[in-house]
Amino acid sequence: MSGSSASSHPHTWRAEWGASLPRELMAGAVATFALIPEVIAFAFVAGVDPAVGLFASFVISLIIAFAGGRPAMVSAAAGSVALVAAPLVQSHGLQYLLAAGLLAGLVQLLFGLLRLGVLLRYVSGSVRTGFVNALAVLIFTAQLPHLIGANVQTWLTMAAGLVIIYGLPRLTTVVPSPLVCIVVLTLAAQVGGLPLKTVADLGALPEGLPSFGLPQVPWSWETLRLIALPALAIAMVGLLESLMTASVVDELTDTPSDKNRECSGLGLANLGASLFGGIAGCGMIGQTVSNVRYGGNGRLSTLFAGAFLLILMVLLKPWVSMVPVAALVAIMVMVSASTFDWGSARAVLRHPRLSSVVMLATVAVTIATHNLAAGVGVGVLLSGVFFAAKVSRLMTVRFSGDERLTCTITGQVFFASADAMVEAFDVRDIAGRPVCIDLTQAHLWDITAVQALDKICQRLRKHGSMVEVIGLNDHGRALVSSLDLRVD
Repeated sequence: MSGSSASSHPHTWRAEWGASLPRELMAGAVATFALIPEVIAFAFVAGVDPAVGLFASFVISLIIAFAGGRPAMVSAAAGSVALVAAPLVQSHGLQYLLAAGLLAGLVQLLFGLLRLGVLLRYVSGSVRTGFVNALAVLIFTAQLPHLIGANVQTWLTMAAGLVIIYGLPRLTTVVPSPLVCIVVLTLAAQVGGLPLKTVADLGALPEGLPSFGLPQVPWSWETLRLIALPALAIAMVGLLESLMTASVVDELTDTPSDKNRECSGLGLANLGASLFGGIAGCGMIGQTVSNVRYGGNGRLSTLFAGAFLLILMVLLKPWVSMVPVAALVAIMVMVSASTFDWGSARAVLRHPRLSSVVMLATVAVTIATHNLAAGVGVGVLLSGVFFAAKVSRLMTVRFSGDERLTCTITGQVFFASADAMVEAFDVRDIAGRPVCIDLTQAHLWDITAVQALDKICQRLRKHGSMVEVIGLNDHGRALVSSLDLRVD
């Protein structure tokens, strides 16, 4: 049941929407409380007003609840997208970010319609680990400007926040510890009159419902040139994180998801978010796992998480504006630490060397470029190169016989091993002797392999050898025929 759409099953609606109402609403509420601090924190990572992140999360949750391919998954304004978006906001402002979000949504929608969700299979485990580790490092470094040069009270407030975040779960898990961190530190800052930066200093909170409108940018080729690369990065990072999150929920619930529908659903959600003045987003691993563990198994929990978020933000705006930035920094440090795969750091010397190189290269490129898509691209490229090199070394060429020489080729012959096959034939030693090339245990994968075989046959015939090729399978014969070559 790998890639089939859940909608093809007869009792889908009941399974996705008819789950226990109280359980779904409670799980959605818990996910909302877990979302609030992170969405605001991600907004200031991206350099936009909190309202931009909150509007986005509301719209994305609403749309993804209906259009997404994974029930119970929570999608909203996320840190990975915020990190990619930040440079564009700094250089050209919010409106260009909204335009980039529109383009990213179109890319994601097309990705799903073309059924390219299966491409996640080509992202190796090492690249995925490098992706999350780099994301963790970038989230942490994004907090440093709020700490470097800050007063003592800021540092103490952040430390107190970390104590609450990590200490409270040892006593109770009824209320999410990040929410308790925000409430306690906000009360302490107000009662004690502490000189701390607050959310109100970061920008405007929502005044009401988001309004519909196109981004206020010149619709020109120059604008497209400016937003094309950031939009592609937002699209790819969003797709990767959403598909990874969907896979996590698949394992937690032992149920399948439609990855292509998730891609197109995310595209629709980001189109909607951008048209309502919000930043693009994607699946949120922490909030999704929290939702599932508190009993959210259907789409209602996702829908309620978004709706409840907007209600809280509008009704609780005066209190949210008082939240100290140091409390958000503490939460983001926790998010960074929980995102990082600490096991991979310990196992880097135990794992196969090339796998560790792929993981470290993904991390290094991502941190150097501040572009998660670039890091994943390099990781996938290295994985492909290393895999091709490994498979190419499995090809062997064996010679036997005296008067009539038999050459037995075993293994996979393709662009990475074709030259080695050619180099195995020393035509000066073979010259004049009849040669039988046995390909029964070999597979010719591409044009390079067939051209290499043709080169061998031509060289041998040029030096007076009679050449016979046996064992060529149907795929190899089709390639030979398409190139109109004579190899037997």
